[in-house]
Amino acid sequence: MSKSSTDLSDARALVISSNPQSRSTLVAQLRQFGMGTVAQCSRLSDARRKLEIGAFDVVLCEHHFERETMSGQDLLDDLRRNHLLPFYTVFILIASEASYSMVAEAAESALDAYLIKPFKTSALAERIFLARLRKSVLQEIFSAIEAQQLERAVRLCLERFESKQAYWLYAARIGAELLLRAGRFTEAQQLYEAVVQAKTLPWARLGVARTQLDAGYPQRALTTLQSLIETDPGYADAYDLMGRAQFEQGHFDLALSTFQMATRLTPDSVKRLLKHGMMAFYAGQREVGIELLDRATRIGLDSKLYDPQALVLLALARLKNEDTRGLQRCAEQLNRLRQRSPDSTRLLRLSDALHTLQLIKEQQTARALENVRRMAKTILDPDFDFESASNLLALITQLAVRSIQLYEVDAAVDVLGLRFCTSRALTELLACAAAGRPEFAERIHAAHTQVLKLSEQAMTQSLKGNPRGTVLMLLDAAQSTRNGKLIESAHQVLLHRADQIEDLPALQQQVQAMRELYHTQQTHISLGDQTSAAASASGVALPVGYKPPSTVGLLSSQPQIHPGA
Repeated sequence: MSKSSTDLSDARALVISSNPQSRSTLVAQLRQFGMGTVAQCSRLSDARRKLEIGAFDVVLCEHHFERETMSGQDLLDDLRRNHLLPFYTVFILIASEASYSMVAEAAESALDAYLIKPFKTSALAERIFLARLRKSVLQEIFSAIEAQQLERAVRLCLERFESKQAYWLYAARIGAELLLRAGRFTEAQQLYEAVVQAKTLPWARLGVARTQLDAGYPQRALTTLQSLIETDPGYADAYDLMGRAQFEQGHFDLALSTFQMATRLTPDSVKRLLKHGMMAFYAGQREVGIELLDRATRIGLDSKLYDPQALVLLALARLKNEDTRGLQRCAEQLNRLRQRSPDSTRLLRLSDALHTLQLIKEQQTARALENVRRMAKTILDPDFDFESASNLLALITQLAVRSIQLYEVDAAVDVLGLRFCTSRALTELLACAAAGRPEFAERIHAAHTQVLKLSEQAMTQSLKGNPRGTVLMLLDAAQSTRNGKLIESAHQVLLHRADQIEDLPALQQQVQAMRELYHTQQTHISLGDQTSAAASASGVALPVGYKPPSTVGLLSSQPQIHPGA
């Protein structure tokens, strides 16, 4: 065993336990075999904050906590899902009783070790040293990732998997994650399926579903997920992904039921409370949604896992209920988040929306109208996103239900719809923001119909043998609407009909410029998840140095993955 894995003199550890005696014993054991620095805390909320802002080489966490419904497992799941634990951190859960389900759940979280009390100091030392050894063995892979040598990292993972070297399954999980994030869905799916064939594991089957969903095949993903849930009904990550697939298909009621199951399995997961709460809010069950968002805010406001959009939704509910004090509390909480991240443009936009709700409540009509008009002028700006559109439409609706006349309201709603109605799901979500004004929802649906009509009219040119005409028509419509579906449709025509288009390079350059300016490749809207691009069910944590590829297919070569390897 290498010295780096056994020498703990420079290492930092965190002990998390609500029992003072247990905490003291664990601290003493760590110091007994040479741990350099040992910190401790008694509450999971305190532990989350420490882990979000500090770096620890070893974390010892009790599974059960007195007077807390959240468990150590829940904390690990949240941190892992949001990639807040560096790859070198060894996370060990400690429990007072053994059960197969708990051990299986821990294993699925890519846990480093699991100890059952009572245990000897030597057993704890062995678990830590072996976990550190694994991380040392895989150091070359993680170093390649931190150096942005992603192709090399994938190759190293595949070599270890195919030759069945030490930690080959874990290497396969890393490799598949890299391929998936690079947009190489077919190769990622091949690798996940190869793992399933070699040794059926729930995370690999979930990975197959992820690739199917990200590649644009939600129904295939749902079939895979249904099979997985039938064999493993307690696998919460599977419900996360299934809810997302149902949401993207526009089946809000089904998604709501699925998110509810995930919340039931992990009642103190901040991210799942947010997803469930936002889904309930938009699906019309606003009382349920507000209760869930309130709970997420109480337990997770100071966490990096918290999505501040929840405060805007809570403020809308406070305004409807004429709750001045509650509305003020939302503003104070958002201001607290802004003080921590003063340069965040997103928090500034959310604060602007919430402040406008306060102005409406205080009957400062002129100032509220001024704010809404200012926001409406930016609808076609590149950095005006779907969240901004939803909040602006909610503000316009709040003015309208109070008979405050905004003369250009119909035009603003039409512009919002034409830009952001890119799918059935997003159209329905945007229409939900206009709850209370059916005529606004009708205009949103009409905008979606118009976008579909523009797309169909352009595609008729391809059917007539004129794909260049299709691209030009789509670009013309996209220039006026900024609609991502139209821009991506033009991109797809250029990809599939390239040999039939004469001025291909010029059109490619024009389309790619629009794709990058309006971020149309980012097709997934995730409820309650401000880090959704990096936070996915079944995902494995990558080093802090990992950065997503700027374009799909950055990893140029195509390594072959053999299912039988």
